[in-house]
Amino acid sequence: MTDRNRRLPIVALSLALALATGSAAAQQSIDKVLGSITAQAGQAYGDLETVNGSISIETGATTKDAGTVNGGISVADKAITGDLETVNGSIKLGRDVTVNGSLETVNGSVFVDRGGKITKGIENVNGSIGIVGTDLGGGIETVNGDITVGAGSHVRGGIKIEKNESWGKKNRNNRDLRVIIGPNAVVEGALVFERPVKLYVHSSAKIGSVTGATPVAYSGDTAPTE
Repeated sequence: MTDRNRRLPIVALSLALALATGSAAAQQSIDKVLGSITAQAGQAYGDLETVNGSISIETGATTKDAGTVNGGISVADKAITGDLETVNGSIKLGRDVTVNGSLETVNGSVFVDRGGKITKGIENVNGSIGIVGTDLGGGIETVNGDITVGAGSHVRGGIKIEKNESWGKKNRNNRDLRVIIGPNAVVEGALVFERPVKLYVHSSAKIGSVTGATPVAYSGDTAPTE
């Protein structure tokens, strides 16, 4: 065997090891205390966790669970993730995002753009929740947030707004919340409201039983402002 022929298997083995190492590195989790995390476009990652910092998942990236305490989570189009959780921060998803899990925040809004697929539910305490053209495998729960189930969305676990314990005190959150069920939207399961809400349901939408509110039908592109 010539020197050149001897080198070929060695080069091939080295290349295979390099590719395997790179693939393993791409799958590694990221865990930090200070600082933001970015999952780069088209790359694959494990869990993403930080305490003080935001998390950005770029177009087409794939991750497992992602969570932070102080910071928002943004997910670009066509990304695939596991559970997304934050305490103080919003969660915003672009188009055609798949979440194999739930979306949870305490103080922050949640928005899911068209084509979203969330296998579980959405939950927060303070902040609006809005979805458009989204398939939600679970329900929606909040305490102090408006809810919009936008056009073409399908919520499979109902809606619940829990009682605000500060009700009756001087609190900016004591206003009646707005819940909008948009054109061709479907909400399976019960809609339960433990505090006063204004519930607007499009004439083309389908909903389950309602407790704690009287639905107001509308037929235009947007719900009434009052």
